[in-house]
Amino acid sequence: QVQLLESGGELVPPGGSLRLSCTLSGRTMRTYTVGWFRQAPGKEREFVATSRGNGGSTYYADSVKGRFTMSRDNAKNMVVLQMTSLKPEDTAVYYCAAGQRSILSTVRFPTAYDYWGQGTQVTVSS
Repeated sequence: QVQLLESGGELVPPGGSLRLSCTLSGRTMRTYTVGWFRQAPGKEREFVATSRGNGGSTYYADSVKGRFTMSRDNAKNMVVLQMTSLKPEDTAVYYCAAGQRSILSTVRFPTAYDYWGQGTQVTVSS
């Protein structure tokens, strides 16, 4: 059984930076597509970034492109989301997700993922 555990969320001022981590246990991460999503109060879960397995590419939502960087370390079964130039609208619970699907047209949607972490709260406020 795959389990995901996120960490790193906290309160940060606008313009600040934050590093989120997600560790996968129960399987080897190498073949999995691993994504980050976020959900703000009263809003639907939103795609942030995803890294396809087996050496596949990484993709970002337009709203975070140029500010967020996702990296993965398959040896450590871990992915990192480095967030910079944070804005109040980035405030949300951030979730890590994993799945075996890798088709580009699908991996931006929550339905492409089979496993989810509990989420970590990111609050951007002065």
